[in-house]
Amino acid sequence: MTQTDDKIAELTSSQRLLLALKEAKAQLEHADRSKTEPIAIVGMGCRFPGGANNPESFWQLLCDGVDAIAKRPHERWDSKAYYDPDPDAAGKIYTQQGGFLQNVDQFDPFFFGISPREAASLDPQQRLLLEVSWEALEHAGQAPNELSGSQTGFFVGIGQNDYAKLILNSQDLKNIDVYACTGNGFCFASGRLSYALGLQGPSMAIDTACSSSLVAVHLACQSLRAGECAMALAAGVHLILTPEVTVGQCNMRVLSPDGRCKTFDASADGFGQGEGCGVIVLKRLSDAIAHGDNVLALIRGSAVNHDGPSSGLTVPNGTAQQELIRQALKSSRVKPAQVRYVETHGTGTVLGDPIEVRALSAVLGEGRSPNNPLIIGSVKTNIGHLDAAAGISGLIKVVLALQHQEVPPHLHFKQPNPNIAWDELPITVPTQRTALISSGEPLIAGVSSFGLSGTNAHVLVESAPIQPPIEPKIERPAHIFTLSAKTPEALHQLIKQHEKYLLTNPKVSLGNICFTANVGRSHFDHRFSMIASNTTTLREKLVAFTSNREGAGQIGVKSSNQPKIAFLFTGQGSQYAGMGQQLYETQPSFRAVLDQCQEILYPYLDIPLLEVLSEPSLIDQTVYTQPALFALEYALYQLWKSWGVAPRVVIGHSLGEYTAACAAGVFSLEDALKLVAARGRFMQSLPPGGEMVAVLASVESVREAIQVYGRDVAIAAINTPNNVVISGKSSSVTAIVTSLHAQNIETKQLAVSHAFHSPLMQPILAQFEEVAQQMNYSPPHLNIISNVTGKLITEEIATSEYWCRHLQQPVMFAAGMETLDGLGTEIFVEVGPRPTLLAMGRQCLPDKKGEWLPSLHPKYSNWEQILQSLSRLYVSGVDVDWSGFEYGDERQRVVLPTYPFQRQRYWIQPPSTTSKKTAETSSHSVTLRELLRPLNKLAHLPGSYFWEIELSNRIFPYLNDHRIQGVIVLPGTAYLGIAQAGADEVFGIGSYFLEDVEFQKALFLRENDVRRAQLILSPKSDGETAFEIYSQLTNAEPNHVWILHATGKIQINKQSV
Repeated sequence: MTQTDDKIAELTSSQRLLLALKEAKAQLEHADRSKTEPIAIVGMGCRFPGGANNPESFWQLLCDGVDAIAKRPHERWDSKAYYDPDPDAAGKIYTQQGGFLQNVDQFDPFFFGISPREAASLDPQQRLLLEVSWEALEHAGQAPNELSGSQTGFFVGIGQNDYAKLILNSQDLKNIDVYACTGNGFCFASGRLSYALGLQGPSMAIDTACSSSLVAVHLACQSLRAGECAMALAAGVHLILTPEVTVGQCNMRVLSPDGRCKTFDASADGFGQGEGCGVIVLKRLSDAIAHGDNVLALIRGSAVNHDGPSSGLTVPNGTAQQELIRQALKSSRVKPAQVRYVETHGTGTVLGDPIEVRALSAVLGEGRSPNNPLIIGSVKTNIGHLDAAAGISGLIKVVLALQHQEVPPHLHFKQPNPNIAWDELPITVPTQRTALISSGEPLIAGVSSFGLSGTNAHVLVESAPIQPPIEPKIERPAHIFTLSAKTPEALHQLIKQHEKYLLTNPKVSLGNICFTANVGRSHFDHRFSMIASNTTTLREKLVAFTSNREGAGQIGVKSSNQPKIAFLFTGQGSQYAGMGQQLYETQPSFRAVLDQCQEILYPYLDIPLLEVLSEPSLIDQTVYTQPALFALEYALYQLWKSWGVAPRVVIGHSLGEYTAACAAGVFSLEDALKLVAARGRFMQSLPPGGEMVAVLASVESVREAIQVYGRDVAIAAINTPNNVVISGKSSSVTAIVTSLHAQNIETKQLAVSHAFHSPLMQPILAQFEEVAQQMNYSPPHLNIISNVTGKLITEEIATSEYWCRHLQQPVMFAAGMETLDGLGTEIFVEVGPRPTLLAMGRQCLPDKKGEWLPSLHPKYSNWEQILQSLSRLYVSGVDVDWSGFEYGDERQRVVLPTYPFQRQRYWIQPPSTTSKKTAETSSHSVTLRELLRPLNKLAHLPGSYFWEIELSNRIFPYLNDHRIQGVIVLPGTAYLGIAQAGADEVFGIGSYFLEDVEFQKALFLRENDVRRAQLILSPKSDGETAFEIYSQLTNAEPNHVWILHATGKIQINKQSV
């Protein structure tokens, strides 16, 4: 029992009851607070008319008073066939204007792991949701890939699917595949994003007509407050791709002939259509603050209701609107007069506008001073009515207005609607940019969205709490900045985007920029990194890099597998005063480990570890050197490990093997420090008279030179094939050196106090063994290479006998490097105060092309060196734990440029005479080239192309005559014909010839089966182009295997060229 339990037991029954009541009350109060806790908007993304493809450009469009209404894109449908200015013309459309998005056929399927075939069947609304949701998460500084398995919800408003109609109109029903189904259902609009990112919170599509997206926001907030989600995305999307719905709206006479919403104006004559997509990222406020998120605004509360009985299903109900706003005020605990601005539903209809204004006045006019009129406006005057995305577009506008503390101008308001009693209402409509002046309290605004079917939503938004800049207690002197992409082209664009960003945002904290870039982004295969000390330097280096000047940054490509890393732990002789000092002063994790080591060493050292590390007169004394080196290397090891840089194998050199063994779990930190301190103390106690010399000669030459000196001199280390260290009595070593110099063999005196790894260590063996036997050993859990054998070692290293042998026997470092090479090691990281082992390792493996990276270097600052090595690790494909890297530093997310998707056209093919012919059995006249679906370039493989064709005996009746044992089989000439059809399109007829054609596997066709074949052309390094032909059943599952049938090469006919 705890002390608290003991105290409770002493209470009387009445006292215990009173205590239980107090606890229950506290829990109820907490539950009540959680129900009303503000929801933070931490990120936004959008695609709105007028090129407003992000929140920043959207705000600029609003402030500039841009009318984004334009003529309907010609590719949507044949305007000549459908347009008629007469509103009574049956089956016609009397307007050609609206707020439309451009290039809705463009998409980057490879980014989301979607095949080109599936992309062509995917509703562009789903494509928009994928891209804009990704951008919203990046805008929030949330790495999308890190959300897999998280309780993140996705709530999307969506209500129209024209693409499904296009698919139905373009194909024989028998040819509609699984992609058409999963690509067009509303449930898949939400489910696809949750699947793509691995989100495991609620995921749903909402259709309440025009209020869909604001209802989605309401449900997302409820889910967060109920604890169903830790984070939620709320979205809305709407595209107009076919004429049917527009024809119906014209019959209802709800569209404005000029395509513009003239909200609140006397000339209001209906709404203008609009398209778009908006996504916001939501968190509970307490979580957002704890995570250092950039809070854009707060949702104080919201409400949803229905009109109930009114004069018609689609007729708004003013009384219901009033009750809706009152519910929202109650849930938000906001007084009516506190609301400064309302983004109205405001479609610009003769009936709807007056009803909405009267409802607002009736509720929000209560207690309102004439000096504090309610400002109202509608984004629909800029971009049209976005239907299911209307509410989210208005909400994003409100967030931006609160951020900038001003309301942008409301357009087309020239003559106030006479059906609204303007003089009697405390309401104003801004026709120019209008400041929202705060009286010291947060600014509050409302957003209304009313569905045509009667479902209404209202959200109350508050300006973000003032967040003082988070300044780290100790700032690092340098930072690492990383970017990555899925293709080289996207990476180059991303670098240019950040170069531009830094030019226009020179005062943003470099630490926050790097924190957001490193922690708030997913990391892909094509990588870039750069080290900088301030924002100006980073921008200058980016400019230099994009100008093709060398030395400005590092770039690399991650392979499919994580590179194999070895840690090399340095031995004695690498020490110097002040090693690791800058890291200790500025890196919390490193400092904590060194402090821990100092605490453990107090009983074994007469001088504190930190004093030893900084004092030149102490650092070279063996009694202090060895524990100091071990502590530094162990702290570096733990630092690398906390950054996600973990070795597959470790090796140490002499003393360094103790750190390697501790890292591998052979003994605990406490036991390791006790043993190392004893080792240093015992060695220091030996009498002087020993020396160590490195001989630059072969092992055989050195053995021959020392042979006559018996046990006075021994080989202490074989570092490289031509670098052998001898150790022994000073007089004998001096004589050997003199002899070697006479033979023109170079030597180098080592700065050590004693003859380590030699028989001169014999006097301390018994003492050392006594301490070594007190240790608790365990078999290594990491691959570790023994100094004694130069090979991998397992249980044998977990004995006192091994460490006694290690004390005397030579260090087989060169053999250890051969073992590392045999293990496929690609990256060598030296964990120590200077790079001594890397140079020797390179000499051992002269043909090795791996990365050789020091942790520290006496010539460079600690941060400069370790970040350069981390940079190389990152671009070499190591998955760095950036949250671990930033641990202990207080940072804040900032808004940075988002991913530049590499888009191409993906669209369902329109009906054609060819497709009609395929259903008939008279198709000899249909050529392969006619049936090959259009050429597509592959974004991630420049110079590559692919086509698709469907094969069956219905499409090609002559196949009925080509059978083996009664089963139809595609003849070899058909493969050649398919390859030629594609090559003709790329290279031109007669400009090439096929060679090295191989038929890999026969393609069998059952009666009436349809197989989808793909032709792929891809460039080879020798300048040739290879072709491959695959197939699968058209009704196969999405992950069904493709079968390779034929391969070959396309050789350009140089004479024809």
